[in-house]
Amino acid sequence: MKRRSSLLVDLSMVAKALIRPVVFGVCGVVEDGQGQVLLVRHTYVGGWHLPGGGVGWGEPPENAVMRELEEETGLAESTAPAFVALYSRKVFWTTNLIALYRLRNARIDFKPNLEIREARFFDSADLPDGTTEATRRRLAELAGKAPRTPYW
Repeated sequence: MKRRSSLLVDLSMVAKALIRPVVFGVCGVVEDGQGQVLLVRHTYVGGWHLPGGGVGWGEPPENAVMRELEEETGLAESTAPAFVALYSRKVFWTTNLIALYRLRNARIDFKPNLEIREARFFDSADLPDGTTEATRRRLAELAGKAPRTPYW
């Protein structure tokens, strides 16, 4: 199942890249009532990541981040998403633009699914092994421990 899911994601990314070389995505820094941050482990790529995904054609990014969080993590409640920053990432011959949002006082009702294997809240000062460098950088920027970079 993992191999097939990975192949479908890869094919989807290639098709999007051929149609439009700039892909727009969203990510959320989702905090619970104690200030812990939500991280996810995907079924198709290693490491712990901030949750998020693609923005649909004509879809407002604020709506996209809520949709992705509901689909991936079972987001049940939170504050409204607050825009943080826009980032750029080069992936092969395409550019990813990623809008980062922050949501607080979140509660999730997570159930593993085809895309997300695990979703858990962590203390941002004690992130799990395997947390991606991009995730660590975003959290350090938000905490004022690192200058913001425009690159994901």
